[in-house]
Amino acid sequence: MEAIFDQGAFAPPPAEFNMAAHVLAHAQDLGDKMALSILGQGDEHWTYSQLDRAVRGIAGGLLARGLTPGSHVLMRLGNNVDFPLAFLGCIAAGLVPVPTSSQLTTPEITKMAAVLDPALVIAGERIAVPDPLPCATLTSAELHGLADHAPAPFDMGDPNRPAYVIFTSGTSGVARAVTHAHRAIWARQMMHQGWYGISAEDRLMHAGAFNWTYTLGTGLMDPWSVGATALIPAPGTPASALPGLIANHGATIFAAAPGVYRQMMKAELPTFPALRHGLSAGEKLPATTRKNWEKTTGTPIHEAFGMSECSTFVSGAPGHPAQEGTLGYPQVGRRVAVIGADGPVDFDTPGILAVSNRDPGLMLGYHGAPDETRAKFNGEWFLTGDTVSMTADGAITYLGRGDDMMNAGGFRVSPIEVEAAMTTHPGVHEAACAEVSVKADASVIACFYVPEDAPVDEGMLATHAHERLAHYKCPRIFVPVEALPRGANNKILRRELRAEFERE
Repeated sequence: MEAIFDQGAFAPPPAEFNMAAHVLAHAQDLGDKMALSILGQGDEHWTYSQLDRAVRGIAGGLLARGLTPGSHVLMRLGNNVDFPLAFLGCIAAGLVPVPTSSQLTTPEITKMAAVLDPALVIAGERIAVPDPLPCATLTSAELHGLADHAPAPFDMGDPNRPAYVIFTSGTSGVARAVTHAHRAIWARQMMHQGWYGISAEDRLMHAGAFNWTYTLGTGLMDPWSVGATALIPAPGTPASALPGLIANHGATIFAAAPGVYRQMMKAELPTFPALRHGLSAGEKLPATTRKNWEKTTGTPIHEAFGMSECSTFVSGAPGHPAQEGTLGYPQVGRRVAVIGADGPVDFDTPGILAVSNRDPGLMLGYHGAPDETRAKFNGEWFLTGDTVSMTADGAITYLGRGDDMMNAGGFRVSPIEVEAAMTTHPGVHEAACAEVSVKADASVIACFYVPEDAPVDEGMLATHAHERLAHYKCPRIFVPVEALPRGANNKILRRELRAEFERE
């Protein structure tokens, strides 16, 4: 039997559709219900009416500046509510926002801007922008002013037209612009019961920053899509404060990256009277972290697997938890397969995890890179590059990456990009980077390098990295070696470096 999961296609979106309109569809009915609470000193609250008014005001203000539907808007905003307001405001107007990490350096964001040719940059204070600036800019203060503009109607249209772009690092080391359609939010409905188990009565707390796409989707847009309340800790809230917020604010669902769960359990946890379960995504959840959380709190963690090109599509869920040692199951409505050299393999056989091009959550493609887009497909199947196996009932077991991509706190990082930055140091002859395990439930990026002469001071290498790379891309460990291992085709064998380091 071929390892294909297909229990029927998900219902298509309406012919006239707008992603922001879908997210805020409950605003008229729920008016004064709390849509968002930012938890910290002097809690900040947004009702559904206020949220809808601000988003459509920003849409009207952006259009009044002469921007036209389909134009790219580069978002350079920090960890605050400006981020989701700008994102949804752009989409409401038919513009195509491009959210980016505020940690990116000037050289990094300049390269990204060159790919997109944006019509506008929305920039927060002290956040790097392209140099030179390719277009006009809008400050955070000016963005707030737009919220009071005459509201624009939602720009309705083909659900397959571009809605937003996110960047992901590829194995080539060049950041790729992934274009998603408006229908991407429609596809996320498969997560509502296939992962979250969410309803309008829920209060979902997400521990991530506003300007992380995991928070934007799971922590904000999906709760709003069903009429639930989103709870976000104020910027700078330490992990040690999160348990108290969960308990005191009646969170029914808690979402975070695995590292946050690990940090929270360093202290004694209070009881969580309202909490039903936790959610985890962004990187693999260590088994020890899961077991410790479940033993301490009495609540399960449901993990999800996804990627920039298709968000999360394999997961455990309330009523259908993942089997121990597996990622979970494809969500009902998805068409997922395990692919070998000649197409789908048999059940319980290793192959590459793949998603059908029929999936409404799959990207439109890599912007400006049609050849790269085509190379990711084998017939109808989008190849994720991750090696897995599938049981007859659809359970997916993760067996390893099919490439050398690294994971740093939920962000996929290309080793080639980091290596290119490190080899500009005069004391580094060549370098190879790999994600290495430093204990049972934690991994970091390590840089293995051949010195030009003597080993370089680690502090100097760390400073060099931080001047050229976003913080999450920077190696935490530097290992001088006599030579880098290479295969018969002269390619660096990063897996050998990782295995040798972990053996020691």
